[in-house]
Amino acid sequence: MAAGDTQITIAGNLVDDPELRYTPTGQAVAKFRVASTPRYRDSASGEWKDGDSLFLTCNVWRQAAENVAESLQRGMRVIVYGRLRQRSYETREGEKRTVYEVEVDDVGPSMRNASAKVTKSNRSSGGFGSGGSGGSGGSGGSGSGSGARAADDPWASDTGGFGGDGASDEPPF
Repeated sequence: MAAGDTQITIAGNLVDDPELRYTPTGQAVAKFRVASTPRYRDSASGEWKDGDSLFLTCNVWRQAAENVAESLQRGMRVIVYGRLRQRSYETREGEKRTVYEVEVDDVGPSMRNASAKVTKSNRSSGGFGSGGSGGSGGSGGSGSGSGARAADDPWASDTGGFGGDGASDEPPF
């Protein structure tokens, strides 16, 4: 992240199913919108009321984009962490518009009113932490590019158990 980036964390509900696309060079990008509505207690009536909703378009890249498209759907409560971006453009009618979007670094389901089973995805050359352009490392990073070997990584195997041998429930440390 650059020093001048505006970091943002938003919790809200997905307005639409994530839309997965690919760039001409084959990079995956998923676009989704999050609605976040603050709640406040009205002191006069003692009731909880909804404030004005904030709708933000979010863009996530590479392996995380594929994971989002596969895992999240409309209506799910999510937590998104990323960088707020301002983008200006001109419509066909010549009107100038400005939009605010989130360039996502990390996203996941909220555990407030739900549970989730996490399945580690197989590594790909374009995932977080792979040293690709703009890769941020994600939460915990994948370790590739840092000299880590699959044999040294207890999470590198899908065979069950720690260490990849499937025989022990004990962590490798």
